[in-house]
Parts: sequence; structure tokens; C-alpha cells
Amino acid sequence: MAKRSSLSIRIVEGKNLPAKDIAGSSDPYCIVKVDSEPIIRTATVWKTLCPFWGEEYQVHLPPTFHTVAFYVMDEDALSRDDVIGKVCLTRDTLASLPKGFTGWAHLEEVDPDEEVQGEIHLRLEVLPGAPGRRLCCSVLEARDLAPKDRNGASDPFVRVRYNGRTQETSVVKKSCYPRWNETFEFELEEGATDVLCVEAWDWDLVSRNDFLGKVVVNVQKVCAAQQEEGWFRLQPDQSKSQRTEGNLGSLQLEVRLRDETVLSSGCYQPLVQLLCQEVKLGTQGPGLLIPVIEETTSTECRQEVATNLLKLFLGQGLAKEFLDLLFQLELGRTSEANTLFRSNSLASKSMESFLKVAGMRYLHGVLGPVIDRVFEEKKYVELDPSKVEVKDVGCSGLHRPQSEAEVLEQSALTLRAHLGALLSALCRSVRACPAVVRATFRQLFKRVRKRFPDTQHENVPFIAVTSFLCLRFFSPAIMSPKLFHLRERHADARTSRTLLLLAKAVQNVGNMDAPVSRAKEAWMEPLQPTVRQGVAQLKDFITKLVDIGEKEELEQLRTLSLQAPLVKEGPLFIHRTKGKGPLASSSFKKLHFSLTTEALSFAKTSSSKKSTFIKLANIRAAEKVEEKSFGSSHVMQVIYTDDVGRPQTAYLQCKCVNELNQWLSALRKVSINNVSLLASYHPGVFRGDKWSCCHQKDRTDQGCDKTRSRVTLQEWNDPLDHDLEAQLIYRHLLSVEAMLRKKHRELSGSTEVGTTPTSPGEAPKDPLAALLGVLQDLRVLHSSSLPSPPSSEPHCTLELQT
Repeated sequence: MAKRSSLSIRIVEGKNLPAKDIAGSSDPYCIVKVDSEPIIRTATVWKTLCPFWGEEYQVHLPPTFHTVAFYVMDEDALSRDDVIGKVCLTRDTLASLPKGFTGWAHLEEVDPDEEVQGEIHLRLEVLPGAPGRRLCCSVLEARDLAPKDRNGASDPFVRVRYNGRTQETSVVKKSCYPRWNETFEFELEEGATDVLCVEAWDWDLVSRNDFLGKVVVNVQKVCAAQQEEGWFRLQPDQSKSQRTEGNLGSLQLEVRLRDETVLSSGCYQPLVQLLCQEVKLGTQGPGLLIPVIEETTSTECRQEVATNLLKLFLGQGLAKEFLDLLFQLELGRTSEANTLFRSNSLASKSMESFLKVAGMRYLHGVLGPVIDRVFEEKKYVELDPSKVEVKDVGCSGLHRPQSEAEVLEQSALTLRAHLGALLSALCRSVRACPAVVRATFRQLFKRVRKRFPDTQHENVPFIAVTSFLCLRFFSPAIMSPKLFHLRERHADARTSRTLLLLAKAVQNVGNMDAPVSRAKEAWMEPLQPTVRQGVAQLKDFITKLVDIGEKEELEQLRTLSLQAPLVKEGPLFIHRTKGKGPLASSSFKKLHFSLTTEALSFAKTSSSKKSTFIKLANIRAAEKVEEKSFGSSHVMQVIYTDDVGRPQTAYLQCKCVNELNQWLSALRKVSINNVSLLASYHPGVFRGDKWSCCHQKDRTDQGCDKTRSRVTLQEWNDPLDHDLEAQLIYRHLLSVEAMLRKKHRELSGSTEVGTTPTSPGEAPKDPLAALLGVLQDLRVLHSSSLPSPPSSEPHCTLELQT
């Protein structure tokens, strides 16, 4: 059993932001921090006070997190980025909202005294003595303190206050992970204050000291317990009067917290087997369970349910069969060919998820070069005469206005070139398309052709394929390349218009140049020659795409099974040290890295021969490195053991915070089951004779910060988590259990529900009754896994962060 938490985050847009630039505008972006740890950075939207991002993220993290904060920043090319404001949501707030937080939130001013982070290790005890008892406070160490100085560190000291007396520790220079091991004693007097205040400060020689956070301890609880020790989370200074909200604008967010208790694999086997039996019998008909699940699933959660079901069946090797069953359901209730797969049914949503999970790398190979070319050219493109802007053209100071006809002609030439290049790349990609995708489209093509065999419907099977491949996969990726990881930044207004027109042209080709499509936007007529040619190319491509026999499919799958699946790849900079002693120098060298489920490898280029760098089973931690360690940001460290068992550390630099978090997330996910994972690590480097983070001189010293192996970002190519997917499906079915029982009563005409015993491997005669029985069994297992209620005896413990 394991407890898991996840945050579904959608950063929609901002409005009425203040102007930070001289021109009266801003270049806003968002940074998302969980407990002061940056995990997400949106793209920058240039020159606007009302930015739209529309970016979605799924973050997996430990259940012990406290807050998630959204900082709106203004990007500056020549100086430090400006902070516009922030929105902070606590875990308790999100836990109290079952459907999550959705709506606009006012941005609040960022107060340095409230921007605290980190924890402090204290030992508190009450000692007897004459003439009275004494309160002993030992300040041992702190970790992850906020860096307040320009060198990326702080000079922390601790101030302990009790009953009018104040004592201070020594100052530890240039460290966010200080160790003091100093003890202070205070006399416990009758009627004295019941609060001990421990404050952390950053010492400054010239300016005033910076506040780093504080802990307020209830002395009565310490007296009752006699002794307490642990890590205490530093809190902001809330003694100041609450300031009124300024005119900093608003941020529209959708944030949802989910806590799941995942049982062991064996607990979910009855549910998984029941669903798999339904799918395996799909060739005999749609069955009962999947249609009932679709019927009882609301529109708002259909995409989530479709994704969970798809991943479950992918893990069981039944994704093609599951989708084929959905195709049968959709075709069975469709009478008009022109409405086929046009609704947001479970079949449509499942195919969308399937293409993203199984075909994202294929999409990048086809669309990547075309999208890059559009971004690089940055040409002004417009086909709608009502939107044409006349531009100045010419050279050598001789400018003349470009006529509307010239703009339209040049735009048509540009779009025809882009569309032609895309269609050519698509037609060459048959062999590059994953075998499971081709086999699924083969099933779809056959089912549709069987359902609509007439000559007048000869294009319907092709349109069924393109409704997913073009309309629901390629076109959205063309319009929003950032959301499909094709680009790191959003397109500007000019490039966005070019991409939109290109997506419209792809949709027209996907609709087989239907008259309805042409009638909607007559100004797209200049592209018609290329569209008509594209229709012929696309039909030829689909004919070859679905022409895959079971033997070829199995051979491709067998070939893939012999290869370690690629998890992530891309250029990184690896740290190299030259020389020894005080004259040693360091630098970063650019290499191409590849991460599979077996090893982390590198090569000089993406096409060069790869050399195994770190075996996956040897990874012990993947964590961030303090910026001050190398004077560079976005550096991570991979802690591992070499072939003879010696501990080693590799330092790799990424180009941005998102790439850093994506690599950390990928490394953590593929090594999560390693038995030798570390619980702590050093965020600095061992330079000279000590660690740069905590100044300890023992190289093998226990780490001064806790590892974050459970903090990961969800990606489409994540390794499948069978138990989690089964738990998510169980939770959904539990939420619609009343509807399932009602449906069962309607079908059986009885009021009692029970399971029907069957032989092993045999499908139950009453699958819905069997499903309800499985849900009841899982409910009992979850109830037995809940922690026992707390004892009624007095319990005096402080809030410890372990």
C-alpha cells in the first residue's frame, strides 16, 4: 500500500497585469513552486497585459507538501526579471475542494518576509534543577534556507527568544544548509510566557539582516512531553498587519489535488481480469461493461476515464482490442456517415489519448521540421482579404506599399509550400508509424468500410482515419506546438496566424476536400490545387498505412521488445574537471544523452554511436545542484555507483528550468524501484576539503538535504503504472456505483445484487453483478488499510517534518 498525491494544474490566462516595461507593457510568464521548489515555468507571452497560456501539467508529489504558489513574472533581457505578484494555495484549501479550485484569483504583492523556505532541526527538553526547571533548546542544523545574497547563498544565524531573553548562534557564512550544534538554556518561571520563538536570519554587514523564517513552540506541550526533537518547517512573519491587495491583476487557474491510496497489485487483479475478459470477447460483440461505463461517465470526466482505461489496457497488451470494441459501439449507434466520430464519445477521447501515448514521437518526426521552418521564417501570411495588412517592402531606402493582391499571392505560395512539405513528410512516414497505431487504424478502416459499404460512402473509411490522425492529432499540434512539446515557446501573433491557416488546410485535406469545408471559408480557394493533390496523397498514404498484416505487426513489436524503450533524449552539458589541486578548472561539454529503461547513455551527436554512461540499476538519486556551486543555474546531479560499487556523481547542465525538471522527473521515474535509493544528499559539490553546501569536511558525510524522488511531472511517454491506473478506474466506478446498481436492476429486474460464480478463465454470466461485487471487495480492502484512530490519551507532540 502506498499513498500518492498529484496536482492537476492548468494555467489559463492573466488579465489587467501592471506594466513593467518602458513601453507600457509586460512580457509575463508564470513560475509554479511547490513548497518553494520551482517545478514549472510557462512560456513567455510577449508585450501584453492580458496573457493567455493555456498550459496543463500533472505533478506527482509526496502527500506531505504544504503549499503550491503561482508567481507571475516579467521577463527582462538585460536585467533581473521583475516579480509582478503571486497566488498561493495551501494543501488544506485544495483538500477541502473535491472538484478543485477553478476561477480567477487576485495577485498578491510578494513580501520578502513572507518568502521563506526550509526547515530547522531542533531538540527541546525540560531539565530539572535548582531553584527551578530549565528549558533547553539545541539548535542543530537547517536545510534549504532561502538564498538572500548575490552569491546564491546566505549567512544564517538563529535567534532564540523566551520570556524577554534573547540568545543567538554564531553566523555560518555562505550556506543554505548550516550546522550549528549550539544549545541555549532558559529558566522556566511560573506565569512566564508559554511561547519559545526560534528565528532564522541572514546576516549582512552593511544593510539590515534578512528574515529567513521562524518557528513558534508551545512550551506547555514540551513540558508535558519532557523532550521533543525533529525538523520544523520555517514559517513567515505574520505579525505584520495584512496589507490591502494592490492593483496587480488576476490569474485564472484550474488546480485539483488528488490523494490516492494504492493497494498491492493482487488487490486489483479481479477488477483488471473482469475488464480484460470483456475486451477479449469484443470480437463477439461490444459486451456489457464498457457500454455501461460509457453511459454512466459524465462529459466533464470522460477524457480522464478514457485515458485511465487506455493505459490500463496498454499495460495488458489489449489497447488495440479495447479501441476496436469502442469502434463497434460508435458504429452501432451512428446512422449518418457524416457524424461518425464527431462527438466527444469514449471512443474519440480514448483514441486521442492513444495517439498521444503511442504516437507522440511519430508526430514529432513528421511535424517537427515543418513547424521549425514556420517559426524560423516568420513571414507575414494572410489569405482572408478582410484581415490583410498592407506592408512596406523594398530595399536601399526605396519603400513602396505592398498591394493586397501581392500579399494574398505571396501568402498562398508560402502556405502551399508548407502544406506540400508536410504532406510529403507524412507520405514518407508509413514505416515510421508505430505498429500498434497502424494495426488500430487497420481495424478502424475495416469496421467503417463494413458499416458503410456503398459506393457513395467510399471516402468514409479514409475520413474515419483522418478524423483522428489529422483533425484530433496533427491539427491541434500545428495550432499549439508548445502544448505538444514541439516548441519551447508560444508562437507570436504572426506565426500563430500562419499555423492556424496551415491547420485549416490540413483539416480540409483530412475532410477529403468536402464541399462543406470549402463553403465555410471561400478565401481558402488559392490552396485548392494543393489540397486536391493532398487528398490523393493522403488516400494513398492511408491505404499503405492500414496495409499491415499480423505477421508484420508481430515482427515490429518483437523488434521493439528487444530494444530498451527510449524515455527521453536531448543535448545536455556534462561537467568536466581539468587538473588537480588549487589549479583545477572545470567546464561543461555538450553531448547528446539518451535515457532508456536500462541505462543513461551519451554520444557526440544524436546520430553517433552511443556509449553507456550509467546503468539504470546503479542510480541512487537525481537531484538539483545549488546555483552557487558552479556559478550556473539548471544543473542537476546523478548519484550512482560504478561497476565496482564506488559512489560517483555526474553533474549535467540543462538549458532551462523546464528541461531540468523534465530530466529529473524522467530519471526518478525509471529508477523509482531501485533498492539503494538515497534518503539524503548534498546539493553542493565537494571542492577542496569540504562540501560547498554545509561546509562538512567528510566527503562520505550523510547528505544535508532530503531527496525528492517522488516529485515528478507526468508525461505521455511515462512508464505505465498498472496499480495506479487500476486504482483510478476503481475510484471512478465507485463514484458512479449508484448508477451502476440502478442499471443492473433495470437489466436483471431484481433488487438484489450478487456475484455469479464462474470457472477460472470463464467470463461471468452477469458481468455487471460481478463488477459490483469487485467494487465491494475493494471498498473493504481500502477500509482495512486506513490508519487506526488516534488514542484518547493526552498526546503532546509538535508538528515535525520528517
